[in-house]
Amino acid sequence: MLKLLRFIRPYREALGLVLALAFLQSLANLTLPRLMADIVDAGIVKGDTGHILRIGGVMLLIAVGAMVCAIATSFLSSRIATGFGRIVREKLFAHVEQFSLHEFDTFSTASLITRTTNDPMQIQQVLTMLLNMSITAPMMVIGGVILAATQDASLTWVLVAAMPVVALTFFVIMKQAIPLFQAMQVKLDKLNLILDEILGGVRVIRAFDRNAHEHRRFDVANMDVTDTAIHVNRIIAFLMPAMMLTLNLTSVAILWFGSGRVNAGEMQIGALIAFLQYAMFILWSVLMVTVMFVMLPRAAASAGRVNEVLAFTPEIVDPAAPLPAGGERGCVEFEHVTFSYPGAEEPALRDVSFSARPGEVTAIIGGTGSGKSTLVNLIPRFYDVAAGRILVDGTDVRAMPQVELRDKIGLVPQRAVLFSGTIADNIRYGKQDATDDEIERAAAIAQAMEFVSAMPLGFDSPIAQGGINVSGGQKQRLSIARALVKRPEIYIFDDSFSALDFATDARLRAALKAETATASVFIVSQRVGTIMDADRIIVLDEGRVVGIGRHEELLTACPVYREIVESQLTLQEAA
Repeated sequence: MLKLLRFIRPYREALGLVLALAFLQSLANLTLPRLMADIVDAGIVKGDTGHILRIGGVMLLIAVGAMVCAIATSFLSSRIATGFGRIVREKLFAHVEQFSLHEFDTFSTASLITRTTNDPMQIQQVLTMLLNMSITAPMMVIGGVILAATQDASLTWVLVAAMPVVALTFFVIMKQAIPLFQAMQVKLDKLNLILDEILGGVRVIRAFDRNAHEHRRFDVANMDVTDTAIHVNRIIAFLMPAMMLTLNLTSVAILWFGSGRVNAGEMQIGALIAFLQYAMFILWSVLMVTVMFVMLPRAAASAGRVNEVLAFTPEIVDPAAPLPAGGERGCVEFEHVTFSYPGAEEPALRDVSFSARPGEVTAIIGGTGSGKSTLVNLIPRFYDVAAGRILVDGTDVRAMPQVELRDKIGLVPQRAVLFSGTIADNIRYGKQDATDDEIERAAAIAQAMEFVSAMPLGFDSPIAQGGINVSGGQKQRLSIARALVKRPEIYIFDDSFSALDFATDARLRAALKAETATASVFIVSQRVGTIMDADRIIVLDEGRVVGIGRHEELLTACPVYREIVESQLTLQEAA
């Protein structure tokens, strides 16, 4: 948790003010019992009403001052803690954004959500309490012991006897509670994972009538979290009564032995009252620190999980000395590229070499799992190659800043992703300053105008989260429009026409031909009809290139390609 405290630096001035106010508040609280003793001994006993009013007035001012300091301390502590939480969440989000796709698999989506929301909240709550008590509690304990001893040193043994009891009780309870707090965060991750799967796969669940199964699955995870929470809270629930019992027994012991000393004339009544007040201050401060330590194990577990993400070094980072792109604009070259997924027994791609020039369409085809999407995902550097290199504009992609590299690329992913907002917002996602005319033009090329113009609000029509209010084909066309509005050097269409009917597919490819005449185009497709007219077709089989050429050449020279064609087209259509 101490590592995370570096994020509190922007609030140094406010932190100093909090500590000063807490010091003043503690000083005021420690002064009040002495003044009360003075009123009892010098005022009430002697019947000096003027002295009582004077000291009482001073006590009232000090009490008001202590109240103002307490309110200000609480307010500033809350602001510092909430600001700290905001910074931690911001740092986490920014760091996670740099993760490669492999690193997203290392930390599950559900776990990253918990680590970015719930975990910083746990730390934030403890920090608020810590700031409120960092000065107050130690000062009240140390000052209380010293001042209590000045009232009557022989009664201090009561406080000395109470301290080990408090410490032992706290140690026994925390030893059992800390492992449970850590386990609860892990179980919360699992609960979030199951919830995410259920919400994301609700259509499949309903289609296969698995509602009852998923309900039971969620209940098991939910009860696991609940049982752990109940268990740990039962343990913690014993802490407060134990502490209150210790506090009350200490008060009884002070009054019992103190009254005997007052009776014997060895102690003044005011001194006994002041001693009792100091004892309450000491034990109450210890009690508050105990409450803070109850929350601390869970916050420490959360801090460890946050630090685990922040300390995770992304595999894909920008070079220390980036090189500018100096070759032909839009040129892509693969030179003996081999790539393996982490933990895989066999490479996903082996010794892939080819080059693509602006104005050319490069199509990639092959069986399921042959490495088609893997190949195009290496161009924007979603993964780094194991051997060989990939050149974009004559420069190795690993020597270019990621922002500059990806600015050259317009990617339409295999799974069309839309964001909540309007249709215009989703298309403008590819180019933030795109004009209405540019958006309309991109939509027209993507063959999206037909359904957009039929909507009551046109481009201002809302898109629900995940694009659930539009069809699969409509999502694909809006994703294509998003890439087109960017006007990049390199277009990558990763199986982006699969949800389109053949007529729309043909119109779209005809419109794309003119639009992408000066750019390199990569098309991944399972349909032979989509890639027949490509300038270059790369045939993959188990990660190896088994054929490169035009459609007619591959029909005679590549058995794998011929087999794919024959499974989809008649001989007349293929010719």
